[in-house]
Amino acid sequence: MAGSVNKVIIIGHLGKDPEIRTTNSGDRIANMTVATSETWRDKLSGDRKEKTEWHRVVIFNDALAKIAEEYLRKGSQVYLEGSLATRKWTDQQGVEKYTTEIVLQRFNGTLTLLGGRGEGKGPPAAQSQDEYGFDRPATRGVDATGRSVEPSPFDDEIPF
Repeated sequence: MAGSVNKVIIIGHLGKDPEIRTTNSGDRIANMTVATSETWRDKLSGDRKEKTEWHRVVIFNDALAKIAEEYLRKGSQVYLEGSLATRKWTDQQGVEKYTTEIVLQRFNGTLTLLGGRGEGKGPPAAQSQDEYGFDRPATRGVDATGRSVEPSPFDDEIPF
């Protein structure tokens, strides 16, 4: 049995366009805020209630950050898999601050665009990498190099 698991899966909508930074080595880092909502009907009043949570997301995978930069916009719906990380820093007044983020690392993150084509600049994309850094096949969209990816016509199950 594994000692521990740190995995986060969310489906939500971007609160604003991704913020893209570039490191000294030229790699992109994407920062995003993603909203998830749950709705229910109040048993006493019968009113529909909604609660929205906002999640900070950081993408340290250059290929996924490039996809976020090119295709994601405010309101885009995304499926994300990553891990939870808490950062600590001291602000200009000397006060210690903390933030918890969903992190998509270089080798263990998944970003899948959901929704229609009208949400971004181009076609929906799916891109992720396995634990060894190899690309997992995308079901539709573009790959890490930006080429269009279509499902294989031979992906049908054998009818036994």
